Amino acid sequence: MRRTEMLQEIRKMRFEEVYYGWNESRLSQEEAARILGVSDRTFRRYINRYENGGMEGLSDKRLTQASFRRAPVDEVMALSSMYGGRCRGWNVKHFYFWYKKDGGSRSYSWVKKTLQAQGLVSKASKRGIHRKHRDRAPLPGMMLHQDGSTHEWVPGKKWDLIVTMDDATSEHYSMFFVDEEGTESSLQGVRDVIVKRGLFSSLYTDRGSHYWFTPKEGGGKVSKTQLTQFGRSLKRLGIQMIAAYSPEARAGWTK
Repeated sequence: MRRTEMLQEIRKMRFEEVYYGWNESRLSQEEAARILGVSDRTFRRYINRYENGGMEGLSDKRLTQASFRRAPVDEVMALSSMYGGRCRGWNVKHFYFWYKKDGGSRSYSWVKKTLQAQGLVSKASKRGIHRKHRDRAPLPGMMLHQDGSTHEWVPGKKWDLIVTMDDATSEHYSMFFVDEEGTESSLQGVRDVIVKRGLFSSLYTDRGSHYWFTPKEGGGKVSKTQLTQFGRSLKRLGIQMIAAYSPEARAGWTK
């Protein structure tokens, strides 16, 4: 039996087991899709194909007729399983960092297109001309980014991951989990960087209320005079703060 055919048979057996669990209400649709490493939408397509054509309906002829230029089927399945298991909901850049850390050798573009083809990641809408490209900072330490990402990192547990990274190199200087992002966690990220690397020039952040005071709600300009506790701390350190969508941020975007 060819390798592609063997992988299809394994996928069929896994699906049949998960299908019965879903059909008997022991698994939700989301849980069943997660076990298979596919999106909810893909799992629903499997259900329709299985109920209309049985096990043969699950056969993917594209796999047996694949061009030699395509990536091995087991590599695509392994990537889908990795993302659909412990990484579901992550953006591609975040997932790609861990993919490379785990020994992945493919390019960012290949990973992104493969996840999109599997229905695990949606395609982003086309950006405006002024958002298409922004030159990176020329040297490490000139500008850092800090952001928090909420996710169910462990089943049944949601935490905020606070990341502080360098704009020039994308090196992650500080990463840790907290129950909720706020002033204390943001200052801890800055402290981690200064202790390990020294002072840096500027920090790019979102417009969160612990970073900025916004007099006019609903997307108004941030105040450069009414500073938050975090803003006052960075000012005393001589670190410039740059808010997302501010004139300082937009100045770096070019065609």
